[in-house]
Amino acid sequence: MRETTGEARRGERHGEGRREGRAAGVGRRWARALRGDTWVRPYLRRYRRVLAAALGLGVGTTVFSIMLMVTSGYLISASAEQPPSVFELMVPLGLVQLFGVGKPFLRYVERLRSHDWVLRMTSDLRTRLYETVAGADVTRRAARGLGDLLGLLADDIGHIQDLYLRMVFPGVVAWAVWLLAVVGLGAFSWPFALAALLYLSVLTVLAPLVSVLVSGARQTRAKALRGELYASLADDVLGVADWGLSGRRDDYVRRVTDVEARLRAIDETSRALGRARDLGLQVLCGVFATLLLLWAGVRFGGAPDAALFRSADWVAALVIGFFPLVDALVPLSSDAAAANAHLSSVERLNALGPRDGRADACGPDEVPLPTVMPHDPLDLRLDHVSFAYDDDGARTGRTLADVSLVIPAGQHVAVLGPSGAGKSTLLALLRGDLAPQAGAVTLGGVPTREIGPGIARLVGVVQQRTYLFHATLLDNLRVANPDATEAQARAALERVGLGPMLATLPDGLATMVDEAGRRFSGGERHRVALARVLLRDAPIVLLDEPFVSLDPVTEAAVLDTLLDVFADRTIVLVTHHLAGASRMDRVVFLEGGRVAMDGSPAGLAATNERYRRLRAFDLGIAPGERTPDAPARG
Repeated sequence: MRETTGEARRGERHGEGRREGRAAGVGRRWARALRGDTWVRPYLRRYRRVLAAALGLGVGTTVFSIMLMVTSGYLISASAEQPPSVFELMVPLGLVQLFGVGKPFLRYVERLRSHDWVLRMTSDLRTRLYETVAGADVTRRAARGLGDLLGLLADDIGHIQDLYLRMVFPGVVAWAVWLLAVVGLGAFSWPFALAALLYLSVLTVLAPLVSVLVSGARQTRAKALRGELYASLADDVLGVADWGLSGRRDDYVRRVTDVEARLRAIDETSRALGRARDLGLQVLCGVFATLLLLWAGVRFGGAPDAALFRSADWVAALVIGFFPLVDALVPLSSDAAAANAHLSSVERLNALGPRDGRADACGPDEVPLPTVMPHDPLDLRLDHVSFAYDDDGARTGRTLADVSLVIPAGQHVAVLGPSGAGKSTLLALLRGDLAPQAGAVTLGGVPTREIGPGIARLVGVVQQRTYLFHATLLDNLRVANPDATEAQARAALERVGLGPMLATLPDGLATMVDEAGRRFSGGERHRVALARVLLRDAPIVLLDEPFVSLDPVTEAAVLDTLLDVFADRTIVLVTHHLAGASRMDRVVFLEGGRVAMDGSPAGLAATNERYRRLRAFDLGIAPGERTPDAPARG
């Protein structure tokens, strides 16, 4: 159903794009996209000086390239006439050297300037994208699948980069050089210069516009298919075991190959149209070169002037100098073909909204102080809290309904319940990622959503999967506290029972960790996560199914470490196992979004028959047998 709904939404977006393109046009879409843009346009202001310098260097490079050919053509023509004195060639020889040396120098500096700031911009965009997604609440993140986020990060940021490097830069440079070339021709003949202005407008205006209109929809469709491929591969790879277990592995392969086949067909059609377009443009350029040759022959084909330069030499100079101008003007059409794909990326990024996520207040290497500081004791309190997720504006049912809980500072609480009971939602409310739709969630008397990003200083989180980055072990620990010293990191590892493992590593804390931490076992990765929380020194620890995929022996060992290391801190443990819950101070059982059971493990075992049955089932004890913590029958 998720797949069908996603395809329907994509189809609606594509249909809207086609209708909008026919009604308003590409120009109006660009104007609307950039009017309230907060992702692309700000960089034009921030880097305006560097951008102006890069564009100036680009224009200068193309002008030097044209002038190199002009002076070379003039020099060749003049030399062929066997001038009476070599001094007559000194000026064109000097200009050839000047433009020949200056062209590669300007090209190098221009590429250095333009690519440097564009790459800096895209790097900053990726950081902003991560901060915006990380700062969004759970519902906003859930609205976008992993594949969609991968598409934003890989494909859309790449389109923004190409927007500058393959559209803005070449476009502005080509237009500027086109106008300068017309002015240069005007020095010889203004009527012919105006004719050239109109003729070359086919290359600079008409052909790019036709390219956008003809290839725009196709490029938009190709981009949508790539996004679908990102989403499909992300979902399918994560669920590859389910495909295999259900016997639908061929369906999985067929889905991917079908999208790839459609994408290849669009790419082949686009390449064929591109070849035809380029051939037509080359013919147009050849025609203009012929016209320029005929005009120059008539204009300068007379007898030599009495001036320093013979007029006939300008025939070769102008015709040969036209070809570098062609190199600047012809690519405009092929670059413009991707304009719709670039526009879609701008729209998708702006659909994320401005940088208003909770992560915006902090830099990449620091965690800010809480916006509002809670007061001691740091009790967690839920007061008649209700919450339900929305799907396209329609309520899907209550996840939590009128839940009231008080978790005193220092208490160890296990939260249990069937899938969909609201356990993970409860943790999201406690750490401020979600705001209740009714009631209040407070920490130390302050609503968790008002504490801001600084809640990370107070609440440490251990997720189901502990991700370790391809960096040193020390850097992986400093994710929690960038200022942690090696001694503090080593002490944290020793406290969570990883001291012996650290002693076996070849480079100690400087040992490189493989991507996703493959060199460590599941239990070791979980202990590294606990060490991170220790380094953060948060008084409250939330654990969301931290024992998933661990064998019973490793689970018991990690639980022992957890209870020992965090004995003086508040622990909220979401788990499916009552065996571990029996060692906590309190057990809260959620069912249907409500609290079905709440009490100490011993108290529930003595008074609650359902808890005893669940405990026996979890331990694998047959009905009628006595559980270890059940009260003795008198």
